[in-house]
Amino acid sequence: MAWVMLIVAGLLEVCWAIGLKYTEGFTRPLPSVLTGLAIIASMVLLSLAARSLPIGTAYAVWVGIGALGAAVLGMVLFKEPVTAARILFLALLLTSIIGLKLTSGSSPS
Repeated sequence: MAWVMLIVAGLLEVCWAIGLKYTEGFTRPLPSVLTGLAIIASMVLLSLAARSLPIGTAYAVWVGIGALGAAVLGMVLFKEPVTAARILFLALLLTSIIGLKLTSGSSPS
């Protein structure tokens, strides 16, 4: 269950990272509230997952999911550059996240 919470926490990190763009400096109420709620939920789930996962692994996976998702959505939603190098390094990031999961030494729950 810790890995499920960690993955959801990472996906919520993607939501709040992208949400920051829509808050326009926290001047738009609805996007600001939704972004704030996503930040809180992401942190709570990360802290719960870190109860049974090594903190280094949990934090690295959380940040990795957030960075990967924000970069991909940035390219899709905000027309950020899509280059072979960016795709390569995002693939390496995904490989690192999977590698941390496979070598964490904890149960798959």
